[in-house]
Amino acid sequence: MKFGPASPADAIGGVTVHTLRQGPLVLKKGTTIGPVEAEALSRAGVKEIVVVRLEEGDVSEDVAAASIAQAVAGEGITVERAFTGRANLFAAGAGVLVVDRAAVDRINGVDEAITFATLAAYKPVVEGEMVATVKLIPFGVEAKLRDAAVAATGGDALRIAPYTVKRVGVISTLLPGLAPKVIEKTLRVTADRLAPAGATIIAERRVRHDETVLAAAIKELLGLGAELVIVFGASAIADRRDVIPAAVTRIGGAIEHFGMPVDPGNLLLIANAGGVPILGAPGCARSPVENGFDWVLTRLLAGLKVTRGELTVMGVGGLLMEIVTRPQPRENFEADGNRNVAAIILAAGRSTRMGGPNKLLADLGGKPLVRTVTEQALASKAQSVIVVTGHQAEQVEKALQGLKVKFVRNPDFAEGLASSVKAGVAAVADNADGAVICLGDMPLISSNLIDRLIEAFAPDRGHLIAVPVSDNKRGNPVLWSRRFFNELMTLNGDIGARHLIARHSEAVAEVPVEGFGAFLDIDTPQTLEAARRGEALITP
Repeated sequence: MKFGPASPADAIGGVTVHTLRQGPLVLKKGTTIGPVEAEALSRAGVKEIVVVRLEEGDVSEDVAAASIAQAVAGEGITVERAFTGRANLFAAGAGVLVVDRAAVDRINGVDEAITFATLAAYKPVVEGEMVATVKLIPFGVEAKLRDAAVAATGGDALRIAPYTVKRVGVISTLLPGLAPKVIEKTLRVTADRLAPAGATIIAERRVRHDETVLAAAIKELLGLGAELVIVFGASAIADRRDVIPAAVTRIGGAIEHFGMPVDPGNLLLIANAGGVPILGAPGCARSPVENGFDWVLTRLLAGLKVTRGELTVMGVGGLLMEIVTRPQPRENFEADGNRNVAAIILAAGRSTRMGGPNKLLADLGGKPLVRTVTEQALASKAQSVIVVTGHQAEQVEKALQGLKVKFVRNPDFAEGLASSVKAGVAAVADNADGAVICLGDMPLISSNLIDRLIEAFAPDRGHLIAVPVSDNKRGNPVLWSRRFFNELMTLNGDIGARHLIARHSEAVAEVPVEGFGAFLDIDTPQTLEAARRGEALITP
Protein backbone atom coordinates (compact mmCIF):
# COMPACT_ATOMS: atom_id res chain seq x y z
CA MET A 1 0.00 0.00 0.00
CA LYS A 2 1.43 3.36 -1.06
CA PHE A 3 0.95 6.41 1.14
CA GLY A 4 1.99 9.98 0.40
CA PRO A 5 1.33 13.31 -1.30
CA ALA A 6 0.36 13.63 -4.97
CA SER A 7 -0.82 16.29 -7.39
CA PRO A 8 -4.55 16.21 -8.21
CA ALA A 9 -3.87 14.55 -11.57
CA ASP A 10 -1.57 11.93 -10.07
CA ALA A 11 -3.98 11.32 -7.18
CA ILE A 12 -6.63 9.76 -9.44
CA GLY A 13 -7.42 6.30 -8.14
CA GLY A 14 -6.13 7.12 -4.67
CA VAL A 15 -8.14 7.56 -1.46
CA THR A 16 -7.97 10.74 0.61
CA VAL A 17 -6.25 10.30 3.95
CA HIS A 18 -7.60 13.48 5.54
CA THR A 19 -10.70 15.61 5.09
CA LEU A 20 -9.81 18.59 2.90
CA ARG A 21 -11.56 21.96 3.00
CA GLN A 22 -10.53 24.62 0.49
CA GLY A 23 -13.06 27.42 0.07
CA PRO A 24 -16.36 25.82 -1.04
CA LEU A 25 -14.66 22.49 -1.78
CA VAL A 26 -14.96 19.73 0.83
CA LEU A 27 -13.51 16.26 0.23
CA LYS A 28 -14.07 13.90 3.13
CA LYS A 29 -11.53 11.43 4.39
CA GLY A 30 -11.84 8.14 2.50
CA THR A 31 -13.02 9.71 -0.78
CA THR A 32 -11.75 7.97 -3.91
CA ILE A 33 -10.26 10.55 -6.26
CA GLY A 34 -11.61 10.42 -9.81
CA PRO A 35 -11.36 12.84 -12.73
CA VAL A 36 -14.18 15.00 -11.35
CA GLU A 37 -12.52 15.30 -7.94
CA ALA A 38 -9.12 16.00 -9.51
CA GLU A 39 -10.58 18.84 -11.60
CA ALA A 40 -12.34 20.30 -8.55
CA LEU A 41 -9.06 20.23 -6.62
CA SER A 42 -7.25 22.03 -9.42
CA ARG A 43 -9.97 24.71 -9.65
CA ALA A 44 -9.73 25.24 -5.89
CA GLY A 45 -6.00 25.83 -6.21
CA VAL A 46 -4.98 22.66 -4.39
CA LYS A 47 -1.50 21.68 -5.54
CA GLU A 48 -1.04 18.56 -3.46
CA ILE A 49 -3.17 16.07 -1.54
CA VAL A 50 -2.22 13.06 0.60
CA VAL A 51 -3.68 9.81 -0.69
CA VAL A 52 -3.26 6.11 -0.20
CA ARG A 53 -3.24 3.53 -2.97
CA LEU A 54 -3.71 -0.20 -2.75
CA GLU A 55 -1.04 -2.30 -4.39
CA GLU A 56 -1.19 -5.78 -5.83
CA GLY A 57 -1.87 -8.21 -3.02
CA ASP A 58 -3.74 -5.63 -0.89
CA VAL A 59 -7.43 -5.58 0.04
CA SER A 60 -9.43 -2.53 1.02
CA GLU A 61 -10.33 -1.79 4.62
CA ASP A 62 -14.01 -2.61 4.03
CA VAL A 63 -13.27 -5.92 2.32
CA ALA A 64 -10.88 -6.95 5.09
CA ALA A 65 -13.24 -5.90 7.90
CA ALA A 66 -16.19 -7.70 6.30
CA SER A 67 -14.18 -10.90 5.79
CA ILE A 68 -13.02 -11.05 9.39
CA ALA A 69 -16.45 -10.16 10.80
CA GLN A 70 -18.12 -12.91 8.79
CA ALA A 71 -15.51 -15.39 9.98
CA VAL A 72 -16.04 -14.66 13.68
CA ALA A 73 -19.85 -14.50 13.53
CA GLY A 74 -21.47 -17.62 14.87
CA GLU A 75 -25.01 -18.58 15.77
CA GLY A 76 -27.30 -15.68 16.56
CA ILE A 77 -24.95 -13.01 15.16
CA THR A 78 -25.63 -10.70 12.20
CA VAL A 79 -22.99 -8.60 10.46
CA GLU A 80 -23.62 -5.07 9.23
CA ARG A 81 -22.19 -3.97 5.87
CA ALA A 82 -18.66 -2.71 6.34
CA PHE A 83 -18.15 1.04 6.06
CA THR A 84 -15.00 3.13 6.55
CA GLY A 85 -13.11 0.04 7.59
CA ARG A 86 -15.58 -1.01 10.27
CA ALA A 87 -17.91 -4.01 10.36
CA ASN A 88 -20.27 -4.13 13.35
CA LEU A 89 -21.81 -7.33 14.68
CA PHE A 90 -25.26 -7.50 16.31
CA ALA A 91 -27.34 -9.96 18.30
CA ALA A 92 -30.05 -11.49 16.15
CA GLY A 93 -32.06 -12.33 19.27
CA ALA A 94 -32.00 -12.17 23.07
CA GLY A 95 -29.57 -14.39 24.91
CA VAL A 96 -26.10 -14.56 26.43
CA LEU A 97 -22.99 -13.55 24.50
CA VAL A 98 -20.46 -16.39 24.33
CA VAL A 99 -16.94 -15.30 23.38
CA ASP A 100 -13.88 -17.36 22.55
CA ARG A 101 -11.37 -15.19 24.40
CA ALA A 102 -8.37 -16.99 22.91
CA ALA A 103 -9.65 -16.40 19.38
CA VAL A 104 -10.17 -12.69 20.05
CA ASP A 105 -6.61 -12.44 21.33
CA ARG A 106 -5.26 -14.32 18.31
CA ILE A 107 -7.03 -12.01 15.87
CA ASN A 108 -5.75 -8.89 17.62
CA GLY A 109 -2.27 -10.39 17.64
CA VAL A 110 -2.06 -10.81 13.85
CA ASP A 111 -1.12 -7.20 13.08
CA GLU A 112 -1.67 -3.73 14.48
CA ALA A 113 -3.77 -2.92 11.42
CA ILE A 114 -6.53 -5.29 12.55
CA THR A 115 -8.60 -4.79 15.69
CA PHE A 116 -11.52 -6.78 17.08
CA ALA A 117 -13.49 -5.70 20.16
CA THR A 118 -16.46 -7.38 21.88
CA LEU A 119 -18.74 -6.84 24.82
CA ALA A 120 -17.86 -8.74 27.98
CA ALA A 121 -18.21 -12.49 27.70
CA TYR A 122 -21.50 -13.89 29.02
CA LYS A 123 -23.20 -10.51 28.95
CA PRO A 124 -27.00 -10.75 28.55
CA VAL A 125 -27.97 -9.06 25.30
CA VAL A 126 -31.19 -8.16 23.54
CA GLU A 127 -32.12 -8.38 19.89
CA GLY A 128 -30.39 -5.72 17.83
CA GLU A 129 -27.76 -4.95 20.45
CA MET A 130 -24.26 -4.33 19.10
CA VAL A 131 -21.98 -7.04 20.49
CA ALA A 132 -18.68 -6.58 18.63
CA THR A 133 -16.86 -4.58 15.99
CA VAL A 134 -14.00 -5.26 13.57
CA LYS A 135 -12.04 -2.13 12.67
CA LEU A 136 -9.19 -1.81 10.20
CA ILE A 137 -6.81 0.97 11.19
CA PRO A 138 -5.35 1.78 7.72
CA PHE A 139 -7.26 2.13 4.45
CA GLY A 140 -6.17 -1.29 3.32
CA VAL A 141 -4.15 -4.28 4.39
CA GLU A 142 -2.17 -7.04 2.79
CA ALA A 143 -4.47 -9.89 1.83
CA LYS A 144 -2.24 -12.35 3.65
CA LEU A 145 -2.82 -10.49 6.94
CA ARG A 146 -6.57 -10.55 6.36
CA ASP A 147 -6.32 -14.28 5.67
CA ALA A 148 -4.28 -14.82 8.83
CA ALA A 149 -6.91 -13.02 10.90
CA VAL A 150 -9.67 -15.13 9.36
CA ALA A 151 -7.72 -18.29 10.11
CA ALA A 152 -7.11 -17.10 13.68
CA THR A 153 -10.82 -17.22 14.43
CA GLY A 154 -10.63 -20.99 14.57
CA GLY A 155 -14.30 -21.13 13.65
CA ASP A 156 -17.10 -19.22 15.40
CA ALA A 157 -15.42 -16.92 17.92
CA LEU A 158 -18.69 -15.25 18.84
CA ARG A 159 -22.23 -16.52 19.28
CA ILE A 160 -25.44 -15.83 21.13
CA ALA A 161 -26.71 -18.61 23.36
CA PRO A 162 -30.51 -18.13 23.28
CA TYR A 163 -32.54 -18.45 26.46
CA THR A 164 -33.88 -21.98 26.71
CA VAL A 165 -34.92 -22.36 30.35
CA LYS A 166 -38.46 -21.01 30.81
CA ARG A 167 -39.90 -22.82 33.86
CA VAL A 168 -38.42 -21.83 37.21
CA GLY A 169 -39.36 -23.03 40.67
CA VAL A 170 -38.61 -20.89 43.74
CA ILE A 171 -38.40 -22.03 47.36
CA SER A 172 -38.05 -19.74 50.38
CA THR A 173 -37.08 -21.23 53.71
CA LEU A 174 -38.48 -19.69 56.88
CA LEU A 175 -37.13 -18.85 60.31
CA PRO A 176 -38.61 -16.66 63.06
CA GLY A 177 -38.00 -12.99 62.31
CA LEU A 178 -38.11 -13.28 58.52
CA ALA A 179 -40.92 -10.93 57.52
CA PRO A 180 -43.35 -12.08 54.79
CA LYS A 181 -42.77 -8.80 52.95
CA VAL A 182 -39.11 -9.79 52.48
CA ILE A 183 -40.20 -12.95 50.68
CA GLU A 184 -42.73 -11.03 48.58
CA LYS A 185 -40.06 -8.55 47.55
CA THR A 186 -37.68 -11.41 46.73
CA LEU A 187 -40.27 -12.97 44.44
CA ARG A 188 -40.86 -9.66 42.65
CA VAL A 189 -37.13 -9.09 42.17
CA THR A 190 -36.66 -12.65 40.91
CA ALA A 191 -39.55 -12.38 38.47
CA ASP A 192 -38.00 -9.18 37.10
CA ARG A 193 -34.68 -10.98 36.66
CA LEU A 194 -36.32 -13.80 34.76
CA ALA A 195 -38.48 -11.64 32.50
CA PRO A 196 -35.82 -10.66 29.92
CA ALA A 197 -35.21 -14.36 29.30
CA GLY A 198 -38.91 -15.06 28.85
CA ALA A 199 -38.79 -17.29 31.95
CA THR A 200 -41.45 -17.36 34.66
CA ILE A 201 -41.91 -18.74 38.16
CA ILE A 202 -44.18 -21.75 37.68
CA ALA A 203 -44.47 -22.46 41.41
CA GLU A 204 -43.14 -21.14 44.69
CA ARG A 205 -43.03 -22.78 48.08
CA ARG A 206 -42.35 -21.49 51.59
CA VAL A 207 -41.08 -24.11 53.98
CA ARG A 208 -39.30 -24.40 57.32
CA HIS A 209 -35.52 -24.02 57.22
CA ASP A 210 -35.17 -27.76 57.64
CA GLU A 211 -33.28 -30.28 55.52
CA THR A 212 -36.07 -32.87 55.28
CA VAL A 213 -38.87 -30.41 54.51
CA LEU A 214 -36.73 -28.51 51.99
CA ALA A 215 -35.73 -31.73 50.23
CA ALA A 216 -39.41 -32.61 49.76
CA ALA A 217 -40.13 -29.13 48.36
CA ILE A 218 -37.28 -29.37 45.83
CA LYS A 219 -38.46 -32.78 44.74
CA GLU A 220 -42.00 -31.46 44.33
CA LEU A 221 -40.91 -28.58 42.08
CA LEU A 222 -38.82 -30.91 39.95
CA GLY A 223 -41.89 -33.09 39.58
CA LEU A 224 -43.86 -30.07 38.40
CA GLY A 225 -41.43 -29.63 35.51
CA ALA A 226 -39.16 -26.89 36.84
CA GLU A 227 -36.12 -26.52 34.57
CA LEU A 228 -34.30 -24.56 37.27
CA VAL A 229 -34.88 -24.39 41.03
CA ILE A 230 -33.78 -21.40 43.11
CA VAL A 231 -33.66 -21.68 46.90
CA PHE A 232 -33.60 -18.52 49.01
CA GLY A 233 -32.49 -19.50 52.49
CA ALA A 234 -33.72 -17.69 55.59
CA SER A 235 -30.14 -18.07 56.77
CA ALA A 236 -27.06 -17.83 54.56
CA ILE A 237 -25.37 -21.09 53.56
CA ALA A 238 -22.38 -21.50 55.85
CA ASP A 239 -21.02 -24.90 54.81
CA ARG A 240 -21.48 -27.71 52.28
CA ARG A 241 -23.22 -29.63 55.09
CA ASP A 242 -25.70 -26.83 55.82
CA VAL A 243 -29.47 -27.14 55.29
CA ILE A 244 -29.70 -26.27 51.58
CA PRO A 245 -26.82 -28.42 50.26
CA ALA A 246 -27.87 -31.25 52.60
CA ALA A 247 -31.41 -31.14 51.17
CA VAL A 248 -30.06 -31.41 47.62
CA THR A 249 -27.92 -34.38 48.59
CA ARG A 250 -30.88 -36.04 50.32
CA ILE A 251 -32.81 -36.28 47.02
CA GLY A 252 -29.79 -37.68 45.18
CA GLY A 253 -28.52 -34.40 43.81
CA ALA A 254 -24.89 -33.33 43.52
CA ILE A 255 -23.15 -30.23 44.84
CA GLU A 256 -21.03 -28.80 42.04
CA HIS A 257 -19.54 -25.79 43.81
CA PHE A 258 -20.09 -23.65 46.90
CA GLY A 259 -18.86 -20.07 46.93
CA MET A 260 -17.70 -17.73 44.19
CA PRO A 261 -15.09 -14.95 43.96
CA VAL A 262 -17.69 -12.31 43.10
CA ASP A 263 -18.68 -9.74 45.68
CA PRO A 264 -21.56 -9.37 46.41
CA GLY A 265 -22.50 -12.98 45.75
CA ASN A 266 -19.87 -15.00 47.62
CA LEU A 267 -22.23 -17.47 49.29
CA LEU A 268 -23.73 -18.99 46.15
CA LEU A 269 -24.30 -22.72 45.83
CA ILE A 270 -24.66 -24.42 42.46
CA ALA A 271 -25.92 -28.00 42.34
CA ASN A 272 -28.08 -30.26 40.21
CA ALA A 273 -30.59 -33.04 40.61
CA GLY A 274 -31.55 -35.24 37.70
CA GLY A 275 -29.82 -32.88 35.30
CA VAL A 276 -31.79 -29.84 36.54
CA PRO A 277 -29.67 -27.03 38.00
CA ILE A 278 -30.38 -25.91 41.55
CA LEU A 279 -29.16 -22.55 42.85
CA GLY A 280 -28.73 -21.81 46.52
CA ALA A 281 -29.04 -18.03 46.32
CA PRO A 282 -26.78 -15.69 48.31
CA GLY A 283 -28.53 -13.05 50.43
CA CYS A 284 -27.71 -10.30 47.93
CA ALA A 285 -29.95 -12.03 45.37
CA ARG A 286 -32.92 -10.49 47.21
CA SER A 287 -31.74 -7.09 45.95
CA PRO A 288 -32.26 -5.94 42.34
CA VAL A 289 -28.71 -4.57 42.27
CA GLU A 290 -26.35 -6.61 40.07
CA ASN A 291 -24.43 -9.26 41.97
CA GLY A 292 -22.75 -12.62 41.37
CA PHE A 293 -26.10 -14.40 41.35
CA ASP A 294 -26.97 -12.57 38.09
CA TRP A 295 -23.79 -13.83 36.43
CA VAL A 296 -24.69 -17.45 37.10
CA LEU A 297 -28.47 -17.16 36.61
CA THR A 298 -28.26 -15.69 33.09
CA ARG A 299 -25.91 -18.45 31.94
CA LEU A 300 -28.18 -21.16 33.30
CA LEU A 301 -31.22 -19.58 31.65
CA ALA A 302 -29.34 -19.82 28.35
CA GLY A 303 -28.69 -23.50 28.92
CA LEU A 304 -24.98 -22.95 29.56
CA LYS A 305 -23.41 -25.24 32.12
CA VAL A 306 -21.54 -23.37 34.86
CA THR A 307 -18.62 -25.42 36.10
CA ARG A 308 -16.38 -25.03 39.10
CA GLY A 309 -13.57 -23.91 36.79
CA GLU A 310 -15.74 -21.18 35.28
CA LEU A 311 -16.75 -19.93 38.71
CA THR A 312 -13.23 -19.78 40.08
CA VAL A 313 -11.94 -17.51 37.30
CA MET A 314 -14.53 -14.80 37.98
CA GLY A 315 -12.37 -13.02 40.54
CA VAL A 316 -10.88 -10.43 38.19
CA GLY A 317 -13.70 -7.91 37.82
CA GLY A 318 -15.64 -9.75 40.50
CA LEU A 319 -15.70 -6.82 42.93
CA LEU A 320 -18.88 -5.30 41.58
CA MET A 321 -19.45 -2.44 44.00
CA GLU A 322 -19.01 -1.23 47.53
CA ILE A 323 -21.28 -3.36 49.67
CA VAL A 324 -22.85 -0.68 51.84
CA THR A 325 -24.37 -3.11 54.33
CA ARG A 326 -21.01 -4.64 55.23
CA PRO A 327 -19.19 -3.35 58.33
CA GLN A 328 -15.93 -1.63 57.55
CA PRO A 329 -12.61 -2.72 59.07
CA ARG A 330 -11.90 -1.47 62.59
CA GLU A 331 -15.52 -0.48 63.22
CA ASN A 332 -16.37 -1.23 66.83
CA PHE A 333 -20.00 -0.55 67.62
CA GLU A 334 -21.50 -0.90 71.06
CA ALA A 335 -23.86 -3.81 71.51
CA ASP A 336 -26.76 -1.80 72.94
CA GLY A 337 -27.25 0.16 69.71
CA ASN A 338 -26.17 3.53 71.13
CA ARG A 339 -24.05 4.97 68.33
CA ASN A 340 -22.19 8.21 68.00
CA VAL A 341 -24.90 9.94 66.01
CA ALA A 342 -25.22 13.66 65.37
CA ALA A 343 -28.55 15.42 64.92
CA ILE A 344 -28.85 17.93 62.08
CA ILE A 345 -31.76 20.37 62.21
CA LEU A 346 -32.57 22.10 58.93
CA ALA A 347 -33.69 25.65 59.81
CA ALA A 348 -32.61 27.71 56.80
CA GLY A 349 -35.80 27.80 54.71
CA ARG A 350 -37.67 30.89 53.57
CA SER A 351 -41.17 29.72 54.62
CA THR A 352 -42.56 30.75 51.24
CA ARG A 353 -45.84 28.87 51.73
CA MET A 354 -46.50 30.80 54.94
CA GLY A 355 -47.06 33.97 52.94
CA GLY A 356 -44.44 36.06 54.71
CA PRO A 357 -43.68 35.20 58.36
CA ASN A 358 -40.88 32.80 59.20
CA LYS A 359 -42.70 29.71 60.47
CA LEU A 360 -39.67 28.58 62.48
CA LEU A 361 -40.08 31.66 64.69
CA ALA A 362 -43.82 31.20 65.13
CA ASP A 363 -45.02 30.71 68.70
CA LEU A 364 -46.11 27.18 69.48
CA GLY A 365 -46.82 26.22 73.07
CA GLY A 366 -45.13 29.34 74.38
CA LYS A 367 -41.86 29.01 72.48
CA PRO A 368 -40.60 29.35 68.90
CA LEU A 369 -41.36 26.29 66.81
CA VAL A 370 -37.68 25.73 65.96
CA ARG A 371 -36.78 25.74 69.66
CA THR A 372 -39.26 22.93 70.32
CA VAL A 373 -37.65 20.79 67.65
CA THR A 374 -34.14 21.59 68.85
CA GLU A 375 -34.90 20.82 72.49
CA GLN A 376 -36.23 17.40 71.54
CA ALA A 377 -33.03 16.66 69.62
CA LEU A 378 -30.94 17.77 72.61
CA ALA A 379 -32.98 15.51 74.90
CA SER A 380 -32.30 12.49 72.67
CA LYS A 381 -29.30 10.15 72.56
CA ALA A 382 -27.75 12.17 69.75
CA GLN A 383 -24.20 13.07 70.75
CA SER A 384 -24.32 16.54 69.21
CA VAL A 385 -26.84 18.87 67.58
CA ILE A 386 -26.10 20.98 64.50
CA VAL A 387 -28.56 23.67 63.40
CA VAL A 388 -28.33 24.86 59.80
CA THR A 389 -29.55 28.44 59.40
CA GLY A 390 -29.89 30.69 56.37
CA HIS A 391 -33.01 32.82 55.95
CA GLN A 392 -33.20 35.27 58.88
CA ALA A 393 -30.28 33.45 60.45
CA GLU A 394 -29.79 35.96 63.27
CA GLN A 395 -33.41 35.69 64.43
CA VAL A 396 -33.38 31.87 64.29
CA GLU A 397 -30.12 31.68 66.22
CA LYS A 398 -31.49 34.14 68.80
CA ALA A 399 -34.57 31.91 69.23
CA LEU A 400 -32.20 29.10 70.21
CA GLN A 401 -30.10 31.20 72.57
CA GLY A 402 -28.77 29.27 75.53
CA LEU A 403 -29.04 25.84 73.90
CA LYS A 404 -25.90 23.76 73.42
CA VAL A 405 -25.92 23.53 69.64
CA LYS A 406 -23.51 24.20 66.79
CA PHE A 407 -24.74 26.74 64.25
CA VAL A 408 -23.83 26.39 60.58
CA ARG A 409 -24.94 29.08 58.17
CA ASN A 410 -25.91 28.04 54.66
CA PRO A 411 -25.23 30.92 52.26
CA ASP A 412 -26.99 29.00 49.48
CA PHE A 413 -30.26 28.42 51.36
CA ALA A 414 -32.29 29.99 48.53
CA GLU A 415 -31.26 27.09 46.27
CA GLY A 416 -33.40 24.70 48.27
CA LEU A 417 -33.37 21.95 50.86
CA ALA A 418 -30.42 20.04 49.39
CA SER A 419 -28.00 22.88 50.06
CA SER A 420 -28.90 22.79 53.77
CA VAL A 421 -28.50 19.02 53.93
CA LYS A 422 -25.01 19.37 52.48
CA ALA A 423 -24.09 22.19 54.87
CA GLY A 424 -25.21 20.09 57.84
CA VAL A 425 -23.49 16.90 56.72
CA ALA A 426 -20.23 18.79 56.09
CA ALA A 427 -20.31 19.99 59.70
CA VAL A 428 -20.67 16.55 61.30
CA ALA A 429 -17.68 15.60 63.45
CA ASP A 430 -15.24 13.10 61.95
CA ASN A 431 -15.82 10.61 64.79
CA ALA A 432 -19.59 10.44 64.22
CA ASP A 433 -20.98 7.18 62.83
CA GLY A 434 -23.99 8.85 61.29
CA ALA A 435 -26.46 11.71 61.42
CA VAL A 436 -30.20 11.98 61.91
CA ILE A 437 -31.55 14.77 59.69
CA CYS A 438 -34.51 16.60 61.24
CA LEU A 439 -36.71 19.26 59.67
CA GLY A 440 -37.01 22.38 61.75
CA ASP A 441 -40.74 22.70 61.02
CA MET A 442 -41.79 19.31 62.48
CA PRO A 443 -42.62 20.11 66.11
CA LEU A 444 -44.09 16.70 66.96
CA ILE A 445 -40.79 14.90 66.47
CA SER A 446 -39.97 13.61 69.94
CA SER A 447 -36.69 12.68 71.55
CA ASN A 448 -38.14 9.18 71.93
CA LEU A 449 -38.54 8.82 68.15
CA ILE A 450 -34.98 10.00 67.56
CA ASP A 451 -33.78 7.48 70.16
CA ARG A 452 -35.66 4.67 68.43
CA LEU A 453 -34.00 5.55 65.14
CA ILE A 454 -30.60 5.52 66.83
CA GLU A 455 -31.38 2.12 68.39
CA ALA A 456 -32.43 0.73 65.00
CA PHE A 457 -29.18 1.96 63.44
CA ALA A 458 -27.05 -1.20 63.48
CA PRO A 459 -24.17 -1.11 60.97
CA ASP A 460 -22.91 -4.49 62.13
CA ARG A 461 -26.21 -5.98 60.91
CA GLY A 462 -26.42 -3.93 57.73
CA HIS A 463 -28.97 -1.43 59.10
CA LEU A 464 -27.42 1.79 57.82
CA ILE A 465 -30.51 3.94 57.24
CA ALA A 466 -33.26 4.22 59.85
CA VAL A 467 -36.67 5.54 58.79
CA PRO A 468 -39.98 5.97 60.69
CA VAL A 469 -42.87 4.17 58.98
CA SER A 470 -46.63 4.11 59.45
CA ASP A 471 -49.07 2.29 57.19
CA ASN A 472 -46.28 1.70 54.63
CA LYS A 473 -45.52 5.42 54.41
CA ARG A 474 -42.07 6.70 55.32
CA GLY A 475 -41.69 9.87 57.32
CA ASN A 476 -39.04 12.02 59.01
CA PRO A 477 -36.48 12.31 60.47
CA VAL A 478 -34.14 9.89 58.69
CA LEU A 479 -30.90 8.60 60.17
CA TRP A 480 -28.02 8.11 57.72
CA SER A 481 -24.81 6.19 58.21
CA ARG A 482 -21.62 8.07 57.44
CA ARG A 483 -21.28 5.57 54.58
CA PHE A 484 -23.81 7.70 52.64
CA PHE A 485 -22.42 11.15 53.40
CA ASN A 486 -20.68 11.40 50.02
CA GLU A 487 -23.94 10.64 48.24
CA LEU A 488 -25.84 13.16 50.35
CA MET A 489 -23.28 15.77 49.31
CA THR A 490 -24.35 15.28 45.66
CA LEU A 491 -27.97 16.38 46.25
CA ASN A 492 -29.28 19.44 44.43
CA GLY A 493 -32.37 21.60 44.40
CA ASP A 494 -35.33 21.59 46.74
CA ILE A 495 -35.62 17.84 47.12
CA GLY A 496 -34.54 15.49 49.83
CA ALA A 497 -32.87 12.10 49.64
CA ARG A 498 -35.84 9.76 49.12
CA HIS A 499 -34.29 8.38 45.95
CA LEU A 500 -31.19 7.37 47.91
CA ILE A 501 -33.36 5.41 50.34
CA ALA A 502 -34.90 3.58 47.38
CA ARG A 503 -31.49 2.95 45.85
CA HIS A 504 -30.16 1.38 49.06
CA SER A 505 -33.31 -0.42 50.16
CA GLU A 506 -31.31 -3.38 51.45
CA ALA A 507 -29.71 -1.07 54.05
CA VAL A 508 -32.98 0.39 55.40
CA ALA A 509 -34.30 -0.36 58.89
CA GLU A 510 -37.96 0.65 59.22
CA VAL A 511 -39.12 1.88 62.63
CA PRO A 512 -42.91 1.52 63.12
CA VAL A 513 -44.53 4.63 64.58
CA GLU A 514 -48.02 5.73 65.58
CA GLY A 515 -49.58 9.14 65.34
CA PHE A 516 -48.62 12.09 63.17
CA GLY A 517 -45.28 13.15 64.60
CA ALA A 518 -43.18 11.76 61.77
CA PHE A 519 -45.44 13.24 59.09
CA LEU A 520 -46.71 16.65 60.27
CA ASP A 521 -44.71 19.63 59.09
CA ILE A 522 -45.80 23.23 59.45
CA ASP A 523 -45.95 24.62 55.92
CA THR A 524 -48.99 26.90 55.90
CA PRO A 525 -50.83 29.22 58.28
CA GLN A 526 -53.60 26.62 58.43
CA THR A 527 -51.31 23.83 59.65
CA LEU A 528 -49.79 26.20 62.20
CA GLU A 529 -53.20 27.09 63.62
CA ALA A 530 -54.20 23.44 63.65
CA ALA A 531 -51.03 22.56 65.55
CA ARG A 532 -51.79 25.30 68.07
CA ARG A 533 -55.23 23.77 68.59
CA GLY A 534 -53.68 20.34 68.97
CA GLU A 535 -55.12 19.12 65.67
CA ALA A 536 -53.51 17.40 62.66
CA LEU A 537 -54.50 18.28 59.11
CA ILE A 538 -52.82 15.30 57.45
CA THR A 539 -52.87 11.58 57.90
CA PRO A 540 -49.92 9.29 57.43
